[in-house]
Amino acid sequence: MPRQIPKSLLVALFGIAYTAIAISQTPLRIAAAADLEPVLPLILAQFEQATGIHAEATFQASAVLTTQIQNGAPFDLFLSADVSYPKRLIDAGLADAAGSPDSSTPIVYARGTLVLWARKDSHLPPPSLNLLRSPDLKRLAIANADRAPYGRAAVAALTSLKLYETLKPRIVTAENIAQTAQFVDTGNADAGLISLTSALTPRLAADGTYFVLPRDLYPPIEQGAVIISKTTQRPQVHKLLDYLLSEPVQSQLAKSGLTPVR
Repeated sequence: MPRQIPKSLLVALFGIAYTAIAISQTPLRIAAAADLEPVLPLILAQFEQATGIHAEATFQASAVLTTQIQNGAPFDLFLSADVSYPKRLIDAGLADAAGSPDSSTPIVYARGTLVLWARKDSHLPPPSLNLLRSPDLKRLAIANADRAPYGRAAVAALTSLKLYETLKPRIVTAENIAQTAQFVDTGNADAGLISLTSALTPRLAADGTYFVLPRDLYPPIEQGAVIISKTTQRPQVHKLLDYLLSEPVQSQLAKSGLTPVR
């Protein structure tokens, strides 16, 4: 006669199986910098097709996402537009970069590029450093330097050019880099200092032209990733990070306006 499995063991096995299924059905929650909005959704869709792991991204300014994580927002991974904000989370014990050579330093997954963008139907000359010096430039959109790394880069570039104080009264400040692009595309600004990822989107590529600012005008925009300490999906997060740093995806980032790190 077959030996009967104790009821308590069946309950325990069912609980383990139910938990495993629940975890597998819980999407990875990604806090993503606004400059990744034109790039990341396709990568996450490809990642799901390759691994079966579903991931969902929330796009905001890096500072806003940092505050949300500090306040307990249930993210698993933070993809910032710089390294300073994720480093704050590491220092506060709220995140780590486990698996990297130095777990106390964010994982750099890409580098950003700052460009000057204007609509093709603008009354101004095409984007260039001379455009920034033109008195006809009445409104220049930049991201909030207190919240968005691209905004800090914009202020640094204008300061390097000795134009910041001159242009300060004409600056239109957006919440993040995506909104900066929206301001200038909708005519609420004559030109904007935006990310190359935004400038290469189909809409902005059709509507306007851009000029790549010399990289020596602003500090490198190193975009850093950290794993949120409270995540219950650490293996899945590591798979996504490995995927993001893989050569094919790094090449894909390059085509979308980010400088690869591999």
